[in-house]
Amino acid sequence: MSDFQELVKSFSKTREYVRDFFVYGFKTRNEFKAKSPRTYDNERRRLESWLAPFVRKDYVSKGSNLSLAIDSNLLDTNPLFQVWKTKSFTDNDIVLHFLILDLLWNGRSLTVEEITDHLLTQYETLFDIQTVRRKCNAYAREGILEKTRLGKRAIFSLDNRLVLWLKSHENALDALAFYQMAGCLGIVGNLLTDQLDYHNQTFRVKHSFFVHTLEEEILLELLSAMNHKKSVILTIKSSKRELTSTTNCVPLQIFISTRSGRRFLCAYAERSRRFTCFRLDTIKSVISLEASQVYEELLEKLNRNRRYLWGVSFEGPERHHLDRLTMTLLVQEPAEHYIVDRLQHEGRGGTVTKIAENKYQYEIEVFDCNEMLPWVRTFTGRIISLECTAKSVEQRFYQDLQKMYQMYQIDEYNLSD
Repeated sequence: MSDFQELVKSFSKTREYVRDFFVYGFKTRNEFKAKSPRTYDNERRRLESWLAPFVRKDYVSKGSNLSLAIDSNLLDTNPLFQVWKTKSFTDNDIVLHFLILDLLWNGRSLTVEEITDHLLTQYETLFDIQTVRRKCNAYAREGILEKTRLGKRAIFSLDNRLVLWLKSHENALDALAFYQMAGCLGIVGNLLTDQLDYHNQTFRVKHSFFVHTLEEEILLELLSAMNHKKSVILTIKSSKRELTSTTNCVPLQIFISTRSGRRFLCAYAERSRRFTCFRLDTIKSVISLEASQVYEELLEKLNRNRRYLWGVSFEGPERHHLDRLTMTLLVQEPAEHYIVDRLQHEGRGGTVTKIAENKYQYEIEVFDCNEMLPWVRTFTGRIISLECTAKSVEQRFYQDLQKMYQMYQIDEYNLSD
C-alpha cells in the first residue's frame, strides 16, 4: 500500500473535493458515493493539512460531517489559495528549480551547456544535459525564464525586473494585496506578495466568494481561447445528474453574478446553433481548437441579444424566441413611490407606465421569463395581475401563491388588506 502524500498530481480531482467540502459540507464519509472510501480519506487529510484553522467537524448519527467554515470578512487573503501551492515534484525537480533560478538571478544569460557546467562547478551537482534542457524549456513555456536565440544557440535568462520594481514601490504592493482579494486570478497577486514577503494589512472584503478561485485554471484557458478567437471543446459534468458530456463551442464572454459571484461562460454552441451559458464550476477541461472565422460576427450578435437577457438563459421553457411579461401593481402614492423607483432601477430595461391612480404596469421582453420569478415575488402583496406569453411561467407564479396561501392558512387574497 502506498503512503499518503499531501502533494497532488491532479488538481481537478482535488478541486472537486474542496468544493464539495466547502459547499456541501453536511455530507458524511458514507454519503460520498463518487469515489472510494480510501480516496475520500486521502482528500480529507489533505484538506485538514492545508486548511486546518477552517475545518469544522459536526458529529451526527451516521458519522462526522467535515466542512469548511470561512468568513471572508475577517481574513486578509483567500485560504483556498493554499490548494494551488501543493503540486507534487521529484527530487530533481526541486533541486533544479532553486539552483537554476539562483544561477540566473544576477541577470546572466546562459546556454543549457553553460548552466549544466555551472551546476557542477558552483554547486557540485551533476545533472544530465538533457534533463537540464527539458527543465529550462518547460520554464520558458511557463514564462519563468526567457528563451532567446543567438545563431543556433538557445540562451536562457531570468527577467526579475518586475520583482525589483515591486520591492521599490510600496503602493504597488498595496495594489497587489487588494487584487488578490478582489480580482479574478487573484492567486497571481497572492504569489507575488508571498515572494516579496508582504502581508495584506489594509484590505478586507465583506462579501468575497473564495470558492470560485478553484475555477481559475479553467477561466485562464477560456480567456486565452477568447483572446485568440478560438473554438474549444468543453468537458462538462452536470451538477444535478453527475453525467459527463462534451460540447464544441466558441467562447465569447464571461458573465459574473453580482449576487452569488457564480461565473458563467457565454458561448455559441455549434451543435444547437445558439448561444448557451455554462457554469464555470461544471467545466472540467478545455481543449483549444483552431481560430473561428466568424468570431467577430458572433460577438456582435451576442451584444445585440444581451439586452433581452434577464439572467444567463437564452431559451425560455416554451422555446419562444422572446417572451413578454406584464405585471400590474398597486402602489399607494406618494408613500410607496419607492416601489416605482425599484421597477425603474431594477427592471433591466423594462417599461414602467402609470395606468391609473395608484396603479402601475411593468412590461418587458426577455428570452426566459422564468429567471424573473425570484425578483417578481419580491412584489408579492402589491401585484394585481401577472401575464406572460410563456404560460408555464404564469401558472408557476400563481401556483406558488396558492401554496403560500395554504401554508399561512389564507382563504382569499385581498389587495385591500
